[in-house]
Amino acid sequence: MPEPMFQKVALVGLGLIGSSLCHVIRREGLSGHISGHARSQATRDKALEIGLVDSVHETAAEAVADADLVIVCVPVGVCGDVAAEIGPALKPGAIVTDVGSVKGHVIAAMTPHMPPGVHFICGHPIAGTEESGPEAGFASLFENRWCILTPTPDADAAACDRLEAFWKACGSSVERMDPQHHDLVLAITSHVPHLIAYNIVGTAADMEEVTRSEVIKYSAAGFRDFTRIAASDPVMWRDVFLTNRDGVLEMLGRFSEDLTALQRMIRNGDGEALQALFTRTRSIRRGIIDAGQDEAVPDFGRRGDIKPQE
Repeated sequence: MPEPMFQKVALVGLGLIGSSLCHVIRREGLSGHISGHARSQATRDKALEIGLVDSVHETAAEAVADADLVIVCVPVGVCGDVAAEIGPALKPGAIVTDVGSVKGHVIAAMTPHMPPGVHFICGHPIAGTEESGPEAGFASLFENRWCILTPTPDADAAACDRLEAFWKACGSSVERMDPQHHDLVLAITSHVPHLIAYNIVGTAADMEEVTRSEVIKYSAAGFRDFTRIAASDPVMWRDVFLTNRDGVLEMLGRFSEDLTALQRMIRNGDGEALQALFTRTRSIRRGIIDAGQDEAVPDFGRRGDIKPQE
């Protein structure tokens, strides 16, 4: 049996991403020992019960002791606090990374707490579901998905290569990107779509002339997809919008301008412009399918033999 890539991997945070990492690390034999930490005693107990980790610890500092790879899987708003706690416990040569979808803030918050000799390299696996908690994870979450690494210019090249190899072993394709560019890209591909979903579901819930039961009963496919996105972890997404404020506001500004143009097309009865826009946007969907990032089958979030109702 080949030697594991790391002797000890520590997961700080055992939600969807952390638990999925535990599953794939164990499946692929990437670590000799998996340690974990979660704030909740119930989560720590469940992690041991279902075999996510080999050891679980009450504090993050205890979990990362002697770890070769530390993966911080917490909301981006508390990454700095976690870094302050684990910094003194990190061993020289350890690689520290994260999984948050905002990189500029995380680098600024965590870097001051990283001791000399520790390699801090931010990462972002672009994978997830609306589920959360230690039982939500599964080993195939990262397969055929992108993981973006955003090393700073002074990052150790060998450590970057080891971290890239780790994510590839988890099934991901890996790309390296400037942190600020990452935050701008994710603002339009993830953050603003989530904000729109939260907003439209909130609008539907607040409409006085439509009862709550009617919104649920007559939900069409488009609204159902919005509710799936809007069911994502509220704490995580609160922190995303607050820590990627500049990128989100820039993309919201562009979106607002385009929405105004769309209103004008409808008001003026400009069917030709509407069709041209919809044709162009349809090609984006085809590009996502061709890139292997989704399936052509419209299952509207359902699997198996459950058929959508018309």
